[in-house]
Amino acid sequence: MKLLILSGGSRGLGSELYKLYKKSSWEVYEFSRSAPHNNSHKVDFSDPEAAHAVFLRQFAELAQIDWEEIQIIGNAATLHPMQPLARMQPTDLVTNTHINITSALLFLSAAVSAFQRHNCRKLLVNISSGAATKGYAGWSLYCGAKAALENVVRSVALEQQHLPHPFTALSINPGLIDTDMQAAIRATTADNFPDVQKFHQRQADGLLRSPSQVAAAVVNILSQPELTPGDIYKVDEFIG
Repeated sequence: MKLLILSGGSRGLGSELYKLYKKSSWEVYEFSRSAPHNNSHKVDFSDPEAAHAVFLRQFAELAQIDWEEIQIIGNAATLHPMQPLARMQPTDLVTNTHINITSALLFLSAAVSAFQRHNCRKLLVNISSGAATKGYAGWSLYCGAKAALENVVRSVALEQQHLPHPFTALSINPGLIDTDMQAAIRATTADNFPDVQKFHQRQADGLLRSPSQVAAAVVNILSQPELTPGDIYKVDEFIG
């Protein structure tokens, strides 16, 4: 049996990944606030301590099984609040950081700890963003979190390389996807996000790929026999 553990699989890219892996007869366990799937677990990523308790409990149960392959995909993230840092409410700033960094790291670390001794193909995957490589006015928290997670994954790749049963840790840049997040971007004001018109134009120009198309590319990437630990794989390079 093959195991996929996925965060943020309730909608968009995450939901399409859930469906694709289920169709391929993987055992799929999804963690999100709405928990819409059969094997979903309700987790509020804005509450790191409670989320971590769920991760530890569920991963410990799954670690009792000898898996043929294990993939851990961290996809949960939020853009809210989209506005200049100086205008953010402290509670919004803390909530964003809990979701995008603290709970995201607890998800990955708990998975590595639970499955470290499993002797099979193991992938630790961070779904990243082009926002990791540049700044956007109004997106300071999101850009910072995505950049941080990419560097965490690079470091984990180095930590794993000399272990007996290592994870291959990597990031994937999914490119532009037609999701609720994109709709929320277009709905914001130029006062909070000065580049908003660029995102309207990208939609008008047909540059947004469907979640199902991107999910298929992600599955294609992760099925490659040779993946370089610490690398960032771009979906654009795997879609013709």
